Amino acid sequence: MPSYRSLAHNRDFTALWIGQTVSSLGSRMSMFVFPLLAYALTGSAVLAAAAEAVHLLGVAGTLLPAGVVADRVDRRRVMRVASGSGVLLYASLAVAGIAGHLVLAHVLVVALLSGVCAGLFAPAETSAVRAVVSTEDLTTALSQNQAREHIAGLLGAPLGGALYAVTRWLPFAADAMTYAVSWVLLGRIRTDLSPVPYDGPRKRVRDDLTAGAGFVLGRPFFRTMLAWSALTNLVVNALFFVAVLRLIQDGVDPVHLGLVETTAGAAGIVGAVLAPWIIERFPTGGLTVVIAWSFLPLLVPMALWNSPVVVAAALSIVLLLNPAGNAGIGAYRIAVTPRDLLGRSQSFMQFTSMSMMPMAPVLAGLALSLLGGAGAMLAFGLLVALVALIPTLSPTVRSVPRPEVWRATAAEADLVAV
Repeated sequence: MPSYRSLAHNRDFTALWIGQTVSSLGSRMSMFVFPLLAYALTGSAVLAAAAEAVHLLGVAGTLLPAGVVADRVDRRRVMRVASGSGVLLYASLAVAGIAGHLVLAHVLVVALLSGVCAGLFAPAETSAVRAVVSTEDLTTALSQNQAREHIAGLLGAPLGGALYAVTRWLPFAADAMTYAVSWVLLGRIRTDLSPVPYDGPRKRVRDDLTAGAGFVLGRPFFRTMLAWSALTNLVVNALFFVAVLRLIQDGVDPVHLGLVETTAGAAGIVGAVLAPWIIERFPTGGLTVVIAWSFLPLLVPMALWNSPVVVAAALSIVLLLNPAGNAGIGAYRIAVTPRDLLGRSQSFMQFTSMSMMPMAPVLAGLALSLLGGAGAMLAFGLLVALVALIPTLSPTVRSVPRPEVWRATAAEADLVAV
């Protein structure tokens, strides 16, 4: 059975995980501060939402070519280029702040380009995890990565708010340092992260992109997961934006807004710690269906009571189960994907999913303006239910067995490939 103890002795995974945990913490600080700074500079809620929207646009716009790069170029080099670029981008904001020249255009450019760096990094990291971690440890590794994001959520918002309260540029200086730590630790990875050797003349980039998309679209399970993840990202993120924007409209201060994310982050860490235990005891497909419906019961209290306590409690309950669902189905997806297609197929799925996310803040703002707080929450609740039907009605998702079964099948496939 997978365990955190075995991963603790995997030095390469530990270096990758620590580096990205620190970097994710810095990024979460910046993402929390971007809307605050944009609003302070312009007084516009729309432009405040645009700061995060352009970051997500940068991520989505880079994922497809980044998948080709991850399958063609040494993944360590790709990840270090992305981390090194992050150092320069956030340092430029810190320098501008020190000089008293922080302007919205600069903030939006950095938000966009930092999204490009994140999009470049993601497929390379997925392929790197598959290289440095055995199939037996894959679900635990992805659970630990879930914990990483929640650690960033736990600490990023309050730290970002505290540093922003000192001076506007300080969170960006701290973020530049976190990217520097990631760059250093990536250099300590010793596993060969070069791409799978390719026989014959190299295909054109367009053909490589087509191969990754064809693998996903040619399999019912991957098609279902593609549709579900894309629509879930749109609806759930828009719902969360509505919750946060309602609190901002009611005058909730940045410290209490940060505490909402902190509470949710703490629940996510607990969920990630429990995730390997949960994943092993239930069929992966059935667990995925449960996660799809887990958001729905919590929308009624969020619609009725616009309070940081209620929002934090609802998010915490959801995030206790969510890491197990993400890690379980994510590990299965990676395990059954051929290694030479992993970067492209995963980036195609991430691209399709992420391409919906820039619309989430805009959709949230429109719903809040047209329907009011409670109406917007209930409308998104209906959409959550409709989206949850996608995996529920799919036999290819429901039939995914427990990890001990599909791990054995994936291990046999790896032996045949070798």
